[in-house]
Amino acid sequence: MKIALGSDHAGFRLKEQVGSHLEAAGHSWQDFGVFSEESADYPDLAAAVTSAVQSGACGYGILICGTGIGMSIAANKKAGIRAALCGEPYSARCAREHNNANILTMGSRVIGPGLALAIVDQFLNSSFSGGRHSNRLHKIEQMET
Repeated sequence: MKIALGSDHAGFRLKEQVGSHLEAAGHSWQDFGVFSEESADYPDLAAAVTSAVQSGACGYGILICGTGIGMSIAANKKAGIRAALCGEPYSARCAREHNNANILTMGSRVIGPGLALAIVDQFLNSSFSGGRHSNRLHKIEQMET
């Protein structure tokens, strides 16, 4: 499954590390930018990554900005997107198992690279539990219409 990866200028360095980590782990991924630390608007990158996930071109997305908050807010504006801001692996696991999150957001100014990579691994290695959580997701989907 292909992973969409994007960041603004604040998340650029961590995005590069995450990309290298994904590659080393054998994941297929696509870099939606940015490609330098030159100032960029996070909603533009969130739109590109969420479009790739919405269309099915990518199964999951990872978005990184300074705190992860802006990316999370922007990504969650799109129907069908369940972006979860995670600062530790347990939340990443629960985001997948309970919320069927399809986008992970992180803050490069909040967490270090080692923790970020552990969060990415937990997010990608966890699966939706279904069951009682499916009904809750259906209610969220109804809110989108």
